[in-house]
Amino acid sequence: MAKYSIGVDFGTLSGRALLVNVETGEELADATLNYPHAVMDEQLPCGKKLPPDWALEHPQDYLDVFAYTILEVLKKSGVSPEDVIGVGIDFTACTLLPVKADGTPLCFLEKYKEEPHAYIKLWKHHAAQDKANKLNEIAAQRGEEWLARYGGKISSEWAFPKIWQILDECPEVYEDADFFIEAADWVIWQLTGVQTRNSCTAGYKAIWHKQKGYPEKSFFKALDPRLENVVEEKLNCPITPLGKKAGEICEKAANLTGLKVGTAVAVANVDAHVTAPAVKIDGPGKILAIMGTSTCHILLGTEEHNVPGMCGVVEDGVYPGYFGYEAGQSCVGDHFAWFVENCCPPEYYAAAEKEGLNIHQYLTKKAEKLKVGQSGLLALDWWNGNRSVLVDVDLTGMMLGMTLLTKPEEMYRALIEATAYGTRKIVETFRANGVPIHEFYASGGISLKNPMAMQIYADVLGIPVKIGGTTQGPALGSAIFAAVAAGSQKGGYDDIFKAAGVMGKLKDTIYTPIPENQKVYNQLFAEYDKLHDYFGRGENDVMKRLKEIKKEQSK
Repeated sequence: MAKYSIGVDFGTLSGRALLVNVETGEELADATLNYPHAVMDEQLPCGKKLPPDWALEHPQDYLDVFAYTILEVLKKSGVSPEDVIGVGIDFTACTLLPVKADGTPLCFLEKYKEEPHAYIKLWKHHAAQDKANKLNEIAAQRGEEWLARYGGKISSEWAFPKIWQILDECPEVYEDADFFIEAADWVIWQLTGVQTRNSCTAGYKAIWHKQKGYPEKSFFKALDPRLENVVEEKLNCPITPLGKKAGEICEKAANLTGLKVGTAVAVANVDAHVTAPAVKIDGPGKILAIMGTSTCHILLGTEEHNVPGMCGVVEDGVYPGYFGYEAGQSCVGDHFAWFVENCCPPEYYAAAEKEGLNIHQYLTKKAEKLKVGQSGLLALDWWNGNRSVLVDVDLTGMMLGMTLLTKPEEMYRALIEATAYGTRKIVETFRANGVPIHEFYASGGISLKNPMAMQIYADVLGIPVKIGGTTQGPALGSAIFAAVAAGSQKGGYDDIFKAAGVMGKLKDTIYTPIPENQKVYNQLFAEYDKLHDYFGRGENDVMKRLKEIKKEQSK
């Protein structure tokens, strides 16, 4: 009898489950639930207004995902719960919530239903930026050696700025919370009845190191005396490496999901990092770009190197036995969506409709007829700030070379090229700091839908681009880890590399660099590189000055 595993991918707006045959990797069924509360960035369910830069979610939505999607994939596939050997999950991160000792979220308590700080702070909650700035300043002053592992800056999206914001703005919530926990680990707690902390979010988002642990108490005391014992008091749970079993489906979770009590549950993971086995990555030198509204870059290495401007390096952070590196671009798909929504004339939409194409397909059709460099345009990919390698949210987008003859398709192609240049900058920075890269993998909607974009990436990078063979990369990766959590005795695997080799998927299509295109793109990238440093490294801070003027005039 065939055995199956389920991966549940918790995204920003929805959660989806995928049921997979562990012996073949065949995807039998998937189901998605949009979060009923969506992202709360304007007000709470009670109507209480939220300040700017807030982004909250409701934990009940995640339980609803389990209740609906798992039953739905079992129903669609006809698979018996008896034959499901494991469940794995992945989550956006850092997505943090305060809970009581038994795992109850504070926002479930009547006294905190109207308190914003009692809810989940989503990864893109940026209202703790002032805390991140202060944290980085103090860490640099103290010469904290761990700062270099994170490219020299801790993001406002990460755990400690968010925790510090709660302490500073709502100390009652801080005091009443027995734990601050990643949503990834919280949902595992709900499935198993056991609290675990995964090494991925601890390492990348909470400044934890496998050999050295968290930063010293004296550092947290320097931030705020009340934070001196934050690790012991609010994060006191052992860290479990990826690929391990967190526990088993408990009776409460069995009633919620329809799965059998005792089904293995994998340690939680992050949506980008968990995608590596889904595309069969099995060792160092292979960088993965998970391309969506933004892009996250994941890379394995055999040694720990400090790489300026990267999001972090964590031992066992992606696969056991390797150092996992993370970088990112904060505006990719969002880039292209912004353009079609704001800069595309009505006649283009009409022409696209006439040809039975959506606007992205129509622009691509026109843009792919252009020769490299024909538009005379060069763009910077900072429409939503820069995550790597400058780590500066206050940088903005730019396009150079426009004339009265510039066409929308030329601008569209220039934006795609800009994201490829940004990726090359990341790749070259890794290489320059001792982390080799010789293969490039892409996953996500853009990689599957836009061959022109993937050819541009191959030409700009100068290395072949391999494409993941599933539309559900994170969910498939979670299902692969679930099969490992179950183990070979239950019909799964004892090794993540073997599981990835069987269950992972790659398309047959490989985009190889075209030499004549490479030659021109090398010239264009050299110009991009100059602009990158000129506007991004302090020689001309005009972008930041413009933002300040905008801020003043918007009052």
